[in-house]
Amino acid sequence: SKMTVKAVKMPCTAPNVYTKVPDGGWGWTVAFAFFFVEALTYGIIKSFGVFFNDLMESFDETNSRISWIISICVFVQTFTAPLSTVLSNRFGHRFVVMAGGVLISTGMVTASFARTVVDMYVTIGVVSGLGYCLSFLPTVTILSQYFDKRRSLVTAVASTGECFAVFSFAPAITALKEQIGWRYSLLSVGVLQLSIVICGSLLRPIIIKEQEEVKVQPPEEPTETKYMLENEQTRTSIESIDSGVEITTSPSNVPGKTKAEPKSEEPKEHVQILVDNNSTPPEPKTKLLDFSVMRDCSFICYAFFGLFATLGFFAPSLYIIPLSLSLGISKDHSAYILSAMAIAEVFGRVSAGWVLNKKPIRKIYIELICVVLLSVALFAFPFASEFWGLMTCSIFFGFMLGTVAGTHIPLLAEDDVVGIAKMSSAAGVYVFIQSLAGLAGPPLAGVLVDTTQNYSSAFYSCAAGMVLGAVFLSLVRPCKAGLCHRRQQRPEEGTAEVPPDPPDDFIEMDIGKAENSGKASDST
Repeated sequence: SKMTVKAVKMPCTAPNVYTKVPDGGWGWTVAFAFFFVEALTYGIIKSFGVFFNDLMESFDETNSRISWIISICVFVQTFTAPLSTVLSNRFGHRFVVMAGGVLISTGMVTASFARTVVDMYVTIGVVSGLGYCLSFLPTVTILSQYFDKRRSLVTAVASTGECFAVFSFAPAITALKEQIGWRYSLLSVGVLQLSIVICGSLLRPIIIKEQEEVKVQPPEEPTETKYMLENEQTRTSIESIDSGVEITTSPSNVPGKTKAEPKSEEPKEHVQILVDNNSTPPEPKTKLLDFSVMRDCSFICYAFFGLFATLGFFAPSLYIIPLSLSLGISKDHSAYILSAMAIAEVFGRVSAGWVLNKKPIRKIYIELICVVLLSVALFAFPFASEFWGLMTCSIFFGFMLGTVAGTHIPLLAEDDVVGIAKMSSAAGVYVFIQSLAGLAGPPLAGVLVDTTQNYSSAFYSCAAGMVLGAVFLSLVRPCKAGLCHRRQQRPEEGTAEVPPDPPDDFIEMDIGKAENSGKASDST
């Protein structure tokens, strides 16, 4: 059947009701919205470095104290992920994303009037950080619900908004600062981020209703006639066994109370749900936050993968320029290295989406290969001693970072992890666990650099975390396979104790009567 969407005239605020995952339709609009949400959240966070020197001069603070603005922002963004999940399940993804856009804009605009770095901690770190969480996570969650076969490719391509934002925002903000100063530039960025509210308004909810084929049922015998025929056959068969047994029609055998009736009514009820154009189906009840995912061994392993892998996500971008400067490379050439890393990340995201879109393929294993190669790239940085060596490592790292960063959250929707039904809750818990590494990763790398007086140690710490992440990722599939195997064994073990369901007619009861009568005659 080609019908995938219920033919109901609905306002733009009503949910889209599909009989199966559309792999398109309104999902393309959601992907378009996610592209800009990604650009206006992570794109701005990665471009915030253009304000560092201005903030240090204005507030007379050190680089480390200014860097805590982004560290607090990223921590709040990931730490409040469960709150984002609860609010999305309670009020809907659209409302939460729009509220997040308002918070982001409010925090950034207020920060433009800040007088101390502590004001920045509160406005950008806490207020905007909470807004980033409320905007990003619900958008990527609902995008995954609109796609199945194309999920990996669409999500990867839409997530490149972050990379394109780094290209466009960084030079644009730099040019704007020269004209109107950093405060008005920051104010302009805050006003621009208010457009996340428009993106959130495009996130129409989606309801998937499992469908049996809607077709005209062949005319069936009336239940009453069928009952009379079955009763006659039963009477005949039992009388051939014991002619002294009398079969009567009891009230419990009335067709209205048999088990057959609900089965005959089910298709009618189902057709009514799919065809009725005047009624809006009620939304299924969803738990605000389903912690049952924490009992899933495969999810626990995947969460530990995210925890350790996050150590290697942010630090290289922060320390690649200091590393290149320590090797005697000029500032201009160091900027080229960072730009090359961002360009390679775009190709990595698109390539990963294209590969994961192929079938048949075990996506979790492709992700594992990418994480292993990303670990190799991190270990390679300390061995580079000149410009082209660092450029090669940066391109390789950027490409592999794109393959992992653009797919690790959407992979939660795969059956190897938790599946699409529990993705919303799983994503909240997963990103919450990531927050610990997001807050500890950059300071840990900074402590190692201060202790060893060598920027290479920061890359070693990132590589070690990525290797641990690869170990836990390799355990996800075995844990899921073992869990499914145990679940299949449980029903087999209990088959001897649990009696089978009685037949849907009344033959068993009548035969029981016949046997009891036979035993009574034998005893006499």
